[in-house]
Amino acid sequence: MSNKNSRRTFVKNSALAAAGFFIVPRHVLGGNGYVAPSDKLNIAGIGAGGKGASDLAGFAKSPRVNIVALCDVSDEAAKKTRERFSKATYYKDFREMLSKEHKNIDAVSVSTPDHTHAVATLAAIQLNKHVYVQKPLTHSIHEARVLTEAAKRYKVVTQMGNQGGSGDGVRKMKEMVDAGMIGEVHTVHCWTNRPVWPQGLPTPTGTHEVPAELDWNLWLGPAQYIDYNPAYVPFNWRGWWNFGTGALGDMACHIMDPVFRILPILYPSSVECSLATIWKEMWNDTMNTDSCPPSSIIHLVYPKTTGNGSIKVHWYDGGLRPPRPEELGSDEPMGNWDGGVIFEGDKGKIMCDCYGENPRLIPTIRMQQDTMPKETLARVPEGHYVQWVNACIAGYGNGTTSSPFEYAGPFTESILIGNLAIRSFMMKNPNLKGWDDKYLGRKRLNWDAKALKITNFEEANQFVKREYREGWTLGV
Repeated sequence: MSNKNSRRTFVKNSALAAAGFFIVPRHVLGGNGYVAPSDKLNIAGIGAGGKGASDLAGFAKSPRVNIVALCDVSDEAAKKTRERFSKATYYKDFREMLSKEHKNIDAVSVSTPDHTHAVATLAAIQLNKHVYVQKPLTHSIHEARVLTEAAKRYKVVTQMGNQGGSGDGVRKMKEMVDAGMIGEVHTVHCWTNRPVWPQGLPTPTGTHEVPAELDWNLWLGPAQYIDYNPAYVPFNWRGWWNFGTGALGDMACHIMDPVFRILPILYPSSVECSLATIWKEMWNDTMNTDSCPPSSIIHLVYPKTTGNGSIKVHWYDGGLRPPRPEELGSDEPMGNWDGGVIFEGDKGKIMCDCYGENPRLIPTIRMQQDTMPKETLARVPEGHYVQWVNACIAGYGNGTTSSPFEYAGPFTESILIGNLAIRSFMMKNPNLKGWDDKYLGRKRLNWDAKALKITNFEEANQFVKREYREGWTLGV
């Protein structure tokens, strides 16, 4: 048996030998606290630096975890994680790792830049591996739909890395809303302080030598080839459409989670946006379409899944915020530094901070005057990471996670529809002069979720699905 204590290998060998061996109690084998190999989850990490390092550390909090393989395109980024998990086999190409290690691993964590989430995740799912994937689940709407369907087809345990989804705050907030404390919700405002990285800049130029420790070609993955530039790595890739999904993609999976977890909504019927943009010439079409805008406002309309009306959801980023509620005291904080959410109902308002934390009725005096509802929703004291570990060990259908792909996939699609509106707004038209509300996406876009299609502006549909460069495929 592999010295990596493969859970699947152990179970198989144990079954074959059952006729000739007695079952020995666990405490005899290893004393108190001993975890049998059959209860271990062997995890491979795709992305070992940055967020990947903290994700793997989160899983390793469980005594039921072995980190058996690591993959990163940068030796420098992976250095500390390799030292921490020194017994793990190291690779640069996740495809090679999955090919060589698939018999030794049970689950895979994907913590790469957005543009490689889908290809790495689907490759793992197709090997019947459970997967944990950083937010946003994917770079494109089409990819999110593909992963949602694949997770269901292969029956694997999944989790998206929006940790607030396992927090007490969003559960308390749902109990308050479900108890009717603000009546029927009709409008929601969400905001963030992101981006805290450069956006709305000219495309970087110049010739730069690729660092020896970085495999630039592998870092690009399925993205269209461009020359290496330090403006993109290791962090500022988020602000470039080729790799990232901007402020919305980075933070909406955290901030908007209470909206999707609490309200009866699934897919929007329409989206529109307004942007802060940088123009070289005010009356010429010179907007830089390579970079995400420095700030934006997005308006989404969601039909209620209950069939009675709709809910309006508004998103603000880049320092923009909704109007301050009149019921909120002038010195009281509105959300927190990272952002916040305000639900408006026909009987009142409720607000929370980023990650769904600190839910409170406004005016806040109601938190002392009103009777709070009893806890009806199960909490997740083990946290988002260990919850996934336990669910993987329990097996598909026997364990639960807070953000399985059946939830996270449609949620991600809805978020990325906002980026579709932004990119439609930013489209170039060499024949256009001046401002025109009939072009560049400066109008309401109507969305057909079943068909994955904008129905009233065909040009926008180029942003539903990405074109991969030669040699890369989504595998379906």
